[in-house]
Amino acid sequence: MNQDKTAPPIQVVRLHKYFGELEVLRGIDFVVDNGEVVCIVGPSGSGKSTLLRCVNLLEEPTSGQVLVEGIDMTDSETDIDEVRSRIGMVFQQFNLFPHLTVLRNLTIAQRKVLGRSEEEADDVANRVLDRVGLSDKTNEFPIRLSGGQQQRVAIARSLCMNPDMMLFDEPTSALDPELVGEVLDVMRGLAEEGMTMMVVTHEMGFARQVGDRVAFIDGGVIVEDGPPDDVLLRPQHERTKKFLEAVLQQ
Repeated sequence: MNQDKTAPPIQVVRLHKYFGELEVLRGIDFVVDNGEVVCIVGPSGSGKSTLLRCVNLLEEPTSGQVLVEGIDMTDSETDIDEVRSRIGMVFQQFNLFPHLTVLRNLTIAQRKVLGRSEEEADDVANRVLDRVGLSDKTNEFPIRLSGGQQQRVAIARSLCMNPDMMLFDEPTSALDPELVGEVLDVMRGLAEEGMTMMVVTHEMGFARQVGDRVAFIDGGVIVEDGPPDDVLLRPQHERTKKFLEAVLQQ
């Protein structure tokens, strides 16, 4: 299984996904280039999260291909766990271990998956916690943290694994409005550092300011894909216009 660093980090080819008789993705073709931040927007049920979850095979495509750094994730010979180790993923819910401290939440996968020593894993965790502004929370338990802090811990946990790319599935949707900014600030920092990112989001301001591209999905197809200002300020398709009008009225 040969990793190709010259290949796009993420390439989706003619991707279809059915749940029973319901076709959720209808032949998606999509590429995310190295260092690119691509924001995926669209109404509920449009296929945004399903597309994201197909990238690391949390959902198995019905047909088509998903290539990660040139490796076909849909090939039965592919070591999915090995490829997944290069992909950080942050969900709507934080999925932290409630019985473990922040530090242990960040070190358990490092030790079990990457084989790092306790000292090395602790060192990496402390550096990453400082990076997300939580260096004073190492010995706290998740229940003692705000939602925004828990989501930053979840991001830090992914970063501890040294991923080549990050996938975000509406990472602020479960947060109170006043906590959204602290999570988006961490994501902005990652973008400025050149992290390849695919972000499903309803935060249009973030998509416009941080995204290199915005893709609008509806009905399982990419209706519009281009620079943020083109898609969000000068949409060409009626479906995009109606979606943005509805979002801006909220």
